[in-house]
Amino acid sequence: MKTTRKNHSRATSELLKLLGPRKVFRDGERKFMASFDSGKLSYEYAALVCTRSDTDVEKVLRLANRYSVPVTTRGAGTSLTGSASPVHGGWVLDTSPMKRIAIRKEKSMAVVQPGAVIGELQRKAEDEGLFYPPDPSSLKYCTVGGNIACNAGGMRCAKYGVTRDFVVALEGYLPSGDKVSWGGEYKKFATGYNIRDLWIGSEGTLGVITKAVLRLIPKPEATWTCVAAFSTEKRALRAVKAMLKSGLTPSILEYLDEGSIYCAEEIAGIRLFKEVGGKPLLLIEFDGSAVELRQVKRSIKEWVNEWALAFKAARNENEAHNLWEVRRKCSGAMFALGKDKLNEDIVVPLESQLKLSDEIKRLRKTWKLPMPTFGHAADGNFHVNIMFDRANPEERSRAEQAVKDLMRTVVKLGGTISGEHGIGLAKSPFLRIARSEAEIEAMLAIKRALDPKAILNPGKVFHPYEVWDKTPVSVPLPWDKKPILKTG
Repeated sequence: MKTTRKNHSRATSELLKLLGPRKVFRDGERKFMASFDSGKLSYEYAALVCTRSDTDVEKVLRLANRYSVPVTTRGAGTSLTGSASPVHGGWVLDTSPMKRIAIRKEKSMAVVQPGAVIGELQRKAEDEGLFYPPDPSSLKYCTVGGNIACNAGGMRCAKYGVTRDFVVALEGYLPSGDKVSWGGEYKKFATGYNIRDLWIGSEGTLGVITKAVLRLIPKPEATWTCVAAFSTEKRALRAVKAMLKSGLTPSILEYLDEGSIYCAEEIAGIRLFKEVGGKPLLLIEFDGSAVELRQVKRSIKEWVNEWALAFKAARNENEAHNLWEVRRKCSGAMFALGKDKLNEDIVVPLESQLKLSDEIKRLRKTWKLPMPTFGHAADGNFHVNIMFDRANPEERSRAEQAVKDLMRTVVKLGGTISGEHGIGLAKSPFLRIARSEAEIEAMLAIKRALDPKAILNPGKVFHPYEVWDKTPVSVPLPWDKKPILKTG
């Protein structure tokens, strides 16, 4: 059927009759708030559909497929890349009302709907003595469906891996509205192609998830948190390699460069080491049994003596919370360096981390912009924060060039342009830097096979989009890092 505005209008009228005004919204604040995600790029679209059941999803997709209406699926909207923004209009399919969580303790699994909030899933698992490790910073808000869509990570990837490592099975719908199951509540599955893993990280372009079976592990008996300061950024990164080579396996190993520490100490007013201010830090957490942690503490003492300038260990949960305050507050404090931020989640191999440190210094000097950097040192996933003023055309241009320079540099270092945020709109201009034409064509062939009418999340990933040309909406979201301009 030929796609026309008239056809879309007819389809939306049919949708309203099919699901009713309590599920379909054609105007109003609720609809507007679903026109963007954390990237805050807002677009006009025809209707918001709040689904409450698998049947709702099926009806929406069958109708959309018949009329070739674009469908953008979303959860909470915590994505930073514009992947949940309806850039081609059509309908927004909100699965956040579908939030049931069932813990299968005897199987060490959780059966969840896509709208289940990660923090709530973790709490329910821990009530049963189990543990779901993936922990994105927005875990109090972000949903299982969104985490699967972008293969979310978080700080615990050092030891446990990313979302993909905990997905046992998926159930949902193809763009045609046909129901499919990729696996089930069992650990072994060797029956046909592994489409499950194609859906993970596909950013809602290949299907719509309505149920996930997730792997849980035993909850660690205890955790131990510590922090170390280093004379230079390179020494901190060398210390990371030395720790991992020694056989120590931290559950969290967070690196904060001098720029991030400046933001924490001089702007947010948080200083962990009075005697050695301004030095790069490693925030470290280990988990396991009491016996395992005693051995870890002995090994860490040797590591500290060889590498660190200063060291502090938490003696209780409250002290651990205080140590993590430097990591929590440095991000908001960065807004004192620039009104706007480009948070790039690049990845480099362990052996390229020292070179990356040199390159970030070069980028700062070349483009004359602050770039405080922190991230997950054990897996090479760093957040390079390019601070600038979008209202200043010349500064905005420099920020744009700095991002392009960063992406090319990361790929030359053997890395890639995104570790956990995904591509969406924001990184779409750089996909061809990171992937060959043959690789992209293989992905597009999969897209054409599973979504022949290209109705699911069109305009994302493969189609370069210049986000610089669009002004973000100025709307605060609950998970935003609140700007800290100066304490005092």
